[in-house]
Amino acid sequence: MIRPLDTAYVYTLPLASDAALRRRYQVVKDDIPGNFRFGLLLEVLDIVAGETALAYVRRFHPEGEVVTAAIDNIIIRHSAEVTRDVVCKARVNHVGRSSLEIGIRIEQAGEDGGVRHVGSCFFLMVARSGVGEGAVSLSLPPLEFLDEVEMKRAARARERRNACRGHEEAALRPPSQEEYEILYRLHHAQDEPGFSGLRVGRLVTESWERMYPDLEMVPTSVFGGYLMRRAYELAALCAELVAPGRAVIKAVNRINFLQRVHIDDKLHYTCRVIHTGTASISIEADIERISRDRRSNALSNTCLFTFVSVDARMQPKPVPTVYPTTYAEDALYLAAYRQREAYLLAREARGRALGAQGETCGESEEGGIPAMHNELQPLGAASGANFQD
Repeated sequence: MIRPLDTAYVYTLPLASDAALRRRYQVVKDDIPGNFRFGLLLEVLDIVAGETALAYVRRFHPEGEVVTAAIDNIIIRHSAEVTRDVVCKARVNHVGRSSLEIGIRIEQAGEDGGVRHVGSCFFLMVARSGVGEGAVSLSLPPLEFLDEVEMKRAARARERRNACRGHEEAALRPPSQEEYEILYRLHHAQDEPGFSGLRVGRLVTESWERMYPDLEMVPTSVFGGYLMRRAYELAALCAELVAPGRAVIKAVNRINFLQRVHIDDKLHYTCRVIHTGTASISIEADIERISRDRRSNALSNTCLFTFVSVDARMQPKPVPTVYPTTYAEDALYLAAYRQREAYLLAREARGRALGAQGETCGESEEGGIPAMHNELQPLGAASGANFQD
């Protein structure tokens, strides 16, 4: 049987030696901290996850293909620097009946010559055969876990799947008395004379685009990494509707691939602010596909991003409260509030455990993305991947 170690795949983005590539990955021409186009890295990560999954699938199905079903958490621990190589280390963490979880660790060289952990992410891929309506899922044999680290990674992969389903169930719970009072205060404030707060319904960005043949990855379908990049870039612009200055990415909470996007489709991107904390901004992004003949339209992707408002020194900068108005906006705001409360409880428990061991909680390395100790942390999936495993 195959161990996770046997599936390891490493890809290096040669920024240090390629001036043209460095320029492409710059956000602005000036030399500022975190001057790195994260959207382009999403494309690279999708390719790395796909290559890692495909190598495993084709051990057993030489004609097999893989598609991205979901991305579950890309946590950014430190801002990437455009002057240093980016190293993506991937491996298969867990295999279901037809799905694979690919874990990727993103690293750069540190100032002291060591390794700097930029972030980690988890891709859920599905093994398929065939095209269009005739496509079928492929059965895969499981991995073999021989050491404690491999078994822990597999257990965490199963926990992430279960947590996704748990978030869906939690979203259906009615508001508690405390939650009702929070929503009441937000609505009541809007009825006050002279209200000038930011209503969620007005914090929206939109874009349209047609899918051209050069974006094709698997037969007749558009490259998923490109869709992620476009959704992220529009979400970043949406975050600037709230942030007083610069907004940097803290987490890609979830990206679901609900339907394939085909060549010639027209896409409608919509991003909206759903919640703000002291310095954090949560953005929901949806992608709707419309067929060339206009007879078919459906939601193809749902995304959740968390940004942090920062100053020129990458320190947190407060953002204003946002105010939901409709029932749908209340539901999204409430989901964010519940996730934040769950994070705070988990953080408190983790702090007690680390304190008992004489350690500290949090990250303080210079150049890191500000830790959101009192902020909304990664949201759970609003809807899970559209398949059963």
